[in-house]
Amino acid sequence: MESQDLRKAGLKVTLPRMRILDILERSSGRHMTAEDVYRELLGANEDIGLATVYRVLTQFEQAGLVKKHNFDNGQAVFEMDRGDHHDHMVNLDSGEVIEFYDPEIEKLQAQIAEARGYVLEDHRMVLYVRAKPAAGKA
Repeated sequence: MESQDLRKAGLKVTLPRMRILDILERSSGRHMTAEDVYRELLGANEDIGLATVYRVLTQFEQAGLVKKHNFDNGQAVFEMDRGDHHDHMVNLDSGEVIEFYDPEIEKLQAQIAEARGYVLEDHRMVLYVRAKPAAGKA
């Protein structure tokens, strides 16, 4: 994304917005907390405060540039909204968020809604998982 994307979203192009947008773009699918973004800014010697990070992320969410997720660990995480649908698995041991898409699950969800007289407009699915124990271990 570039400065014209911010303008299209109705946001003024500012240095903090551009820096935060760049960090989210480079996160390559990683779901980041506001604190993660802030740490990246500190590591790059950027003088942008945590309150500004929170404010900009909220503006990005309202403008449809990012999606905010609140998984059960209580901390909000953000990812770029690239317009593609996917679901999530959260590893309960590591906190890792894994994205996945399964056409069979999508089809079944639509069928379930239709069988009950509804049209599925949108959904969010989160699976909470742990790694399988190694064979032979209790």
